[in-house]
Amino acid sequence: MSRVTLAQWQMLAAVVDHGGFARAAEAIHKSPSTLNHAVHKLEEQLGVAVLEPVGRQVRLTEAGEMLLRRARQLIENADSLEDVATRLAEGLEAEIVLAIDQIFPPDALARALESFSATYPHVRVQLHETVLNGGVEMLQDGHADLLVSGLAARGFLGEPLVTIDFIAVAHPDHPLHRLGRVLDLRDLEQHRQLVVRDSAQRQSLDAGWLKAEQRWTVSHLDTSIDMLERNLGFAWVPETRILDALLAGRLKPLPLAASGVREVPIQLIHRDQDRAGPATRAMARHLQEAVTACVPSRRFEKIE
Repeated sequence: MSRVTLAQWQMLAAVVDHGGFARAAEAIHKSPSTLNHAVHKLEEQLGVAVLEPVGRQVRLTEAGEMLLRRARQLIENADSLEDVATRLAEGLEAEIVLAIDQIFPPDALARALESFSATYPHVRVQLHETVLNGGVEMLQDGHADLLVSGLAARGFLGEPLVTIDFIAVAHPDHPLHRLGRVLDLRDLEQHRQLVVRDSAQRQSLDAGWLKAEQRWTVSHLDTSIDMLERNLGFAWVPETRILDALLAGRLKPLPLAASGVREVPIQLIHRDQDRAGPATRAMARHLQEAVTACVPSRRFEKIE
């Protein structure tokens, strides 16, 4: 067991911060004699002088400066612990689990998490980056508190969050671009399509046009985009994920006569909105605000 109590360190810090025993006593509502006794007892227990007189005031000794610097970390941790305990007593969740489809704009997700952390720094967040039915499956199994998905979840009510434009793209040097004309879906059949695998464990889905004779299936959207930039195929990908590549000319929309752009409405779905705790509700709000701040309102074709 520690010989020195947290209260003793707190009283020493008060004496130093307020420049003496009298001012510290007034600030923390203790008598000067109580503070004086606590500090002298601390010095006796440690066998080290932590304060020395300077006229009518006191200052830290060299040893006292080092010890108090470390003690302040204990004081801050104790205050933080009490804050966490208070929030838990009020119903604050210790952890929330998010299932976010990979098509959700990463800038908006990062902004939401940053804002959430500023308010609830001690709530742990488990983020699952899902594809298609994977997030719905987590919600239905009770493994996610919040779901962001382009698919409806049977038995759950969602609220509109954002609409994502998927566009068919390929590298500027891809053979489809070299045809130099408007394309139809039959042109795509002879070329490799890059597809992101459904992350569901039980009932996986396929989405998008899948009639290409050649197909590579990957597990993450970032992998698909990297392969696109390496001229290894074509794909439908969220416009928000490739804006930089489009503007830099690393990727180029395919000139399809039809179906070159697909609109996917994204929903925010609670596992149980009535029973959601304050952290879950706050995360939902931050996701909504982040979308408004981060997602462009115009398509790439309009900003060329």
